[in-house]
Amino acid sequence: MEELVIRDADVVDGSGGPSYRADVVVDGGRIVSIVQEAAAAGCQRPRARQELDAEGLVLSPGFIDMHAHSDLALLRDPDHSAKAAQGVTLEVIGQDGLSYAPVDDRTLAEVRRTITGWNGYGDDIDFDWRSVGEYLDRLDRGIAVNAAYLIPQGTVRMLAVGWEDREATPQELDRMRQLVAEGMEQGAVGMSSGLTYTPGMYAKDAELTELCRVVASYDGYYCPHHRSYGAGALEAYEEMVELAREAGCSLHLAHATMNFGVNKGRAPELLTLLDEALATGADISLDTYPYTPGCTTLVAMLPSWASEGGPEEILKRLADDETADRIRHHLEVIGSDGCHGVPMEWDTIEISGVTDPALAEYAGRRLDSWTTARHLLLADRLAPSILQHVGHEENVRQIMRHRVHTGGSDGILQGAKPHPRAYGTFPRYLGHYVRELGLLSLEECVAHLTSRPAARLRLPDRGLVKEGYRADLVLFDPETVAAGSTFEQPRTLPTGIPHVLIDGRFVIEDGRRTNELAGRSVRRTP
Repeated sequence: MEELVIRDADVVDGSGGPSYRADVVVDGGRIVSIVQEAAAAGCQRPRARQELDAEGLVLSPGFIDMHAHSDLALLRDPDHSAKAAQGVTLEVIGQDGLSYAPVDDRTLAEVRRTITGWNGYGDDIDFDWRSVGEYLDRLDRGIAVNAAYLIPQGTVRMLAVGWEDREATPQELDRMRQLVAEGMEQGAVGMSSGLTYTPGMYAKDAELTELCRVVASYDGYYCPHHRSYGAGALEAYEEMVELAREAGCSLHLAHATMNFGVNKGRAPELLTLLDEALATGADISLDTYPYTPGCTTLVAMLPSWASEGGPEEILKRLADDETADRIRHHLEVIGSDGCHGVPMEWDTIEISGVTDPALAEYAGRRLDSWTTARHLLLADRLAPSILQHVGHEENVRQIMRHRVHTGGSDGILQGAKPHPRAYGTFPRYLGHYVRELGLLSLEECVAHLTSRPAARLRLPDRGLVKEGYRADLVLFDPETVAAGSTFEQPRTLPTGIPHVLIDGRFVIEDGRRTNELAGRSVRRTP
């Protein structure tokens, strides 16, 4: 007898097609049969050792978070309800060109310092890996949800070149090609870049193109946080489209927003650019989160020249009054490349987290000046994370309706007041944008969050409710599903998602997190 039958579910199967009522049978971690309208047709209904009454609930594939920063959280927090409770069954990590593999002892220490604001420093983690494969093996010991990995181009450059703002030598470029190839062979699904983050932003397009050619040879994809989301945003998007075309590589645009005042109302220009590229055969997709503010680290706002040499050199420059004033001038007058070429408006910056308890009072406060920002960077040794309130709702809505759109939380889980997208992205799509605003149909939205990302990841057996597919499933109430998280209470869990299964095992059951660690690494499928 099979393990589980889910009875009388309204199945939204991820294809974008109309929903239907069915009994869905799960065994051995897979969907073994789907019996449509069994009760109405008078058919003999499937039986199993466990039966779940899904009357009034939608059954869909598990949601795929195409842009996650859970690289250490998956190891640190076995519960990981921030994602599991949303119905997320797979996260794509290694984002924005900075993560923890491949590394050596030097670069591991540097990257830990660099992205403390994203993931914490990691004092509670045993960093017993160095290669991509070893990191994925570590995930395979058991994690809350599944995870796929992107090779971080900035970390690769850190390893082969260092923190210098210069072109790579031929030998260094060969080393980077080798590192990317090894990571792809060990199971990475593609490569990410953070082209407003150092040292990845020091790479010229020719260097990136060569690395993307390696990624393309393994049928992976390139996922850039491109060079600007502010002044010059459209040119930066076009740069990535042309780069991917030159390399023959699939392209996935990370958190594809149009932020800052200069881009208000300009989403149609971005979508026209994408449509024209798609019409010529380009393989492009994108992800967004359903909120307006962004979230990153305070140190990322600095001009790139101030970050050359790595974290210790940044601190020396900040401590020197003359150099610090030069940094201020770039931020406030010229427009730092770290802040997307837009002059800084300090009141748009909210401190979301610090690591030094003596600075805890700053969490949730807006900055008032460079003086305060500099003090925090020095006192917390570059660790503060921030929200940047610069988005436009009309741009968010237009981009999420595009046919290549997928969902990505960009969820940073660190800090006293993280961005609510970390806990609320997927139920917010379903509750606010589907039920309340009708911006997307339920069937269309579920496809954005399931089958589309699965197709980008080249996953042959995920992203649909279909016989033979893995039983990564979500049951939610379409009338009540909603994000609980807010900017005031960002760690509040969602409502209306009573059951989540990974590999046929309940990780959320009756609205509560179970003890299951059903997640594993999801590696590139040859």
